[in-house]
Amino acid sequence: MKAKNKVLIIVCSAGLVVLFNSCVSIPKNAKAIRNFDVNKYLGTWYEIARFDFRFEKDLDNVSAQYTLNNKGNITVLNSGYNYKKGEWEKAQGKAKFRRDKDIAELKVSFFGPFYAGYNVLALDENYQYALVCGKNLNYLWILSREKTIPEEVKTNYLRLAEEIGFDTTNLIWVKQDRNDNPYLVEK
Repeated sequence: MKAKNKVLIIVCSAGLVVLFNSCVSIPKNAKAIRNFDVNKYLGTWYEIARFDFRFEKDLDNVSAQYTLNNKGNITVLNSGYNYKKGEWEKAQGKAKFRRDKDIAELKVSFFGPFYAGYNVLALDENYQYALVCGKNLNYLWILSREKTIPEEVKTNYLRLAEEIGFDTTNLIWVKQDRNDNPYLVEK
């Protein structure tokens, strides 16, 4: 019986280690923005570039809208045009701060209790352009309040991403040519 208890303790301990390490959701060389003001970050952002992954496959004209709910957490509405299906798609989720609310390290969920990292790595002082990453070097986004981004900002964000270790040659530059998104709330 004691051997079974030891095995159970080891398995539970290993599970807790995995659980707590999964909360570390930022790449090793990355640093999230400090003095982050979530109220300035709320609103609509357009996806300028991203690493492609299955949840955004075949989407262009992608936008993200962030609002605060009554619990102080962030409600997320992502939408984009699936150019292969010829229709708009949306995904609703929620985001929570992983630590202090003035550090731009959040976790976001679109699927129940499962969260992924959402880290703002760069942000201009007017909250018009953002460089965002996930938990590792497989997730990267460049966002803008407008459907375009100045070349200087783009160059700076690409340089920063490369310094962290992202392979920016894998970025997909998102087409933003439609004005008929039924899920987009006007600014």
